[in-house]
Amino acid sequence: MQQHDICILGAGPGGATAALHLASKGIPCVLIDKAVFPRDKVCGDALSGKVVNELKRIDPGLPALLGKQKEQLPSWGIHFISPAGHKLSVPFKPDYDAAQDVPSGYISKRIDFDNFLIEQVKQRPEITLLEGIGIAKVERDAQGYTLTDKSGEYQVSTRLLIAANGAHSTFARREAGIEQEPAHYCAGLRAYYKNVAGLDKDNFIELHFLKDFLPGYFWIFPLPGGYANVGVGMLSETVSQKKVNLKKEMLRMIESHPEFKQRFAGAELMGDIKGYGLPLGSKKRVISGDNYMLVGDAASLIDPFTGEGISNAMISGRWAATQAELCLQQQNFSADFMRGYDKAVYNRLWKELKLSRRMQQLLDYPWLFNQVASKASKNKALAETISCMFTDLDLRERLKQPSFYLRLLFN
Repeated sequence: MQQHDICILGAGPGGATAALHLASKGIPCVLIDKAVFPRDKVCGDALSGKVVNELKRIDPGLPALLGKQKEQLPSWGIHFISPAGHKLSVPFKPDYDAAQDVPSGYISKRIDFDNFLIEQVKQRPEITLLEGIGIAKVERDAQGYTLTDKSGEYQVSTRLLIAANGAHSTFARREAGIEQEPAHYCAGLRAYYKNVAGLDKDNFIELHFLKDFLPGYFWIFPLPGGYANVGVGMLSETVSQKKVNLKKEMLRMIESHPEFKQRFAGAELMGDIKGYGLPLGSKKRVISGDNYMLVGDAASLIDPFTGEGISNAMISGRWAATQAELCLQQQNFSADFMRGYDKAVYNRLWKELKLSRRMQQLLDYPWLFNQVASKASKNKALAETISCMFTDLDLRERLKQPSFYLRLLFN
């Protein structure tokens, strides 16, 4: 039996970020993961500007260090393609110069990015990293929680548990009561292809809002070495209602859609098509309780519109470390005191998540999405305004105002 004040379950971006911030505060913790790194994680592999900002908060030198890794590509923006095929290009920074500017985002396979963070973890003596230990049981005890591995031979007792063990967290479901709700959950598939034609020269990621996948999308993200991350995501509610076989639909789209048929003509599928679930942050939830906090996908914090989860996991990991420090200072691990964590996370993310939910609902009106994208593709000023909306939340508020669309449609 090992005893620790703080135990973090799950060493993905959320858990690793929490551990690194605790280490910077001089607070020791144990970080446990069932896998041995490097390990694969099914994901879109895009690292937004928010991820870069969170890396800076861990260590100002980390973004530059990431930029030197051969396993990443700098990315300069997003292409949104409407159901009618209109392209709305949103650069991560206006008037960028790819030859001179520091990239605002990157694309890196999760096997590489997560290991990049774990390499930082391994350099910190305050963090005890335990890899290859699958926790089978988490039980309440007088001090907090006891975690037991599958063999029953390894146990950890902790006063504070930070659960960062992903979308299928048993702890989040059983202890925190986080339900998997089809209206707030997305089913996704990811595949790696080589030699996809027509990738953007500045590595813009592509989100194709195809009629057959609404409310969801088909994506193509360029990767180093001539690879691309290709996948689809759709609300679980829609998958169930329409009885959609996502894998069949994805392959059918690649083979029959006029643009994709041409772009994938010389492409090769590398490995298997893998599925995963995305618990969306389109609903506020209680993400803490007596002696615990939920982080990242375990807290259901994925952006409902773009499917981005890495940055929100890192943001919640940072705030979990801040709350953990307060808990230790005041020796208070009660649910009431822990609510400060919920408040901090949602103060940072809820406005953004709520707006993304509205934008997701806009997909119920593909004709309106087509009109917006069509006008923006022909009007530079409008395109720049919408581009700014993705970085300026006050501007993005306009997207939920009917007057914005009335002016757009009749001007």
